[in-house]
Amino acid sequence: DEKEKFEPTVFRDTIVQGLNEAGNDLEAIAKFLDATGSRLDYRRYADTLFDILVAGSMLAPGGTRIDDNDKTKMTSHCVFFADEDHDAIRNYAQVSR
Repeated sequence: DEKEKFEPTVFRDTIVQGLNEAGNDLEAIAKFLDATGSRLDYRRYADTLFDILVAGSMLAPGGTRIDDNDKTKMTSHCVFFADEDHDAIRNYAQVSR
């Protein structure tokens, strides 16, 4: 049996690229995440996916982002960059379900 490699940075790059290509349309983001879920193992990379959807990139222990300010490794389509009102946060929460 050959074990599958654990590559969270490849997963991050794929998700961030798709989110950035979807633009500001939360419906397009939800469709991207649904379509990608059949190809990528969301369960295996659940922590990385959560980091991206909340903070915009992978987080190191302690909460610092692991993106070296490289715009291709981060997205602004996340809770941290959402407008600070109840409806905006609820919309992001609905996308994450």
